[in-house]
Amino acid sequence: MQIKQLSSATGVDIETIRYYEKQGLLPEPDRKENGYRDYDNTHLERLSFIRHCRALEMSLSQVALLLGFVDQPGEGCEDVNLLVDQQLAKVRARLQSMKALEKQLLQLRARCTEERGTHACGILTELVSAAHGEACACHAILD
Repeated sequence: MQIKQLSSATGVDIETIRYYEKQGLLPEPDRKENGYRDYDNTHLERLSFIRHCRALEMSLSQVALLLGFVDQPGEGCEDVNLLVDQQLAKVRARLQSMKALEKQLLQLRARCTEERGTHACGILTELVSAAHGEACACHAILD
């Protein structure tokens, strides 16, 4: 299949496919007589694997490690477990950060509970105060 067909089948941009090839994540495809790349099901499966890993927000270096394990099926999976555990820890940390952000936005939103002119908007007043280096409602209490 041509690169545009591979792109269509996986939802990965053509330039990204070429980048993955340059990075060694995808093997170089054979070339047809006309010089076009000729991808096969191995490329499709590997690219789908990469896309799935990226959807889990794994870095390209993590993807490369996982692909190394895929390529060595006889090895133990302790390092795979460790990699996923590390990724899970990152996600949990981000969730905590997002909860703190939600709390800050709720505190900020509470500063303006009714319709009024922007000159009297509690949210804008808080943001302008913060821009001047003053304390603001959204950063007053962080639990």
